[in-house]
Amino acid sequence: MRVPDTLRSVVDPTDPVTPRDAASVVVVRDGADGLEAYLMRRQASMAFAAGQYVFPGGGLDASDAEPDVPWAGPPASRFAEQLGTTEAHARALVVAAVRETFEESGVLLAGPDETSVVDDVSGPDWLAARRALEKHETSLGAWLRERGLVLRADLLGAWSRWITPAHSHQRYDTRFFVARMPVGQEVGDLPGEADRCVWVPVGTLLSPEQADAAGLMPPQHQTLRQLARHDADELLEVAHGRPVLLAEPRLVADDDGVWLETDLGEYE
Repeated sequence: MRVPDTLRSVVDPTDPVTPRDAASVVVVRDGADGLEAYLMRRQASMAFAAGQYVFPGGGLDASDAEPDVPWAGPPASRFAEQLGTTEAHARALVVAAVRETFEESGVLLAGPDETSVVDDVSGPDWLAARRALEKHETSLGAWLRERGLVLRADLLGAWSRWITPAHSHQRYDTRFFVARMPVGQEVGDLPGEADRCVWVPVGTLLSPEQADAAGLMPPQHQTLRQLARHDADELLEVAHGRPVLLAEPRLVADDDGVWLETDLGEYE
């Protein structure tokens, strides 16, 4: 992708914005044409990724780091080892992943205990909870305790890490997770940041041309390409056994000008 000279004059990639920690979850399900992933299109008015299809996710909140969030499943230390970070940081990323997924899609990776999942989150009380979390009127930990629920960390698998290119005004250091759609749940109302949602068969968007036409950025496109190799039943097991690799697109110069080169390494 050619980077316009006007962009270079506005943003100096030698003095990049510090990326903000973020978490995103690829929610998948079995469909008629194989594995499907849930995507939302961001409003055209958004400052970041306007008009692009993304997975549910967003930046870490201070409340995500609360140490007493009800938790069931693998300890945070296992996520820390896979993500290459501290236990406290890994725990906050998992909490953010669950919170953002519930806020943005209505999918709740939590249940009354370590063996069950909430099977219906479609009522007005659940929508009110999503809005309260979005407005920072409560924290995920406090809300789970009030409901008598526990976060199901075993329903999440760490998958990859992407950092927004250095030339961007807004930058995120995003850890992507995968999760299977809980039985009995349905996606809910769209948040204000999105204007459309869709379940996409992951095997239909494998080429860069298909990704461009569908409004997918490299993180979403490459993730779907990787997921196309697996089915829903094996996905979490695969995620738990694979290394979480870093991809960070960068600006490089060639004889024809400045280009945006996606340094994908093993993501190719």
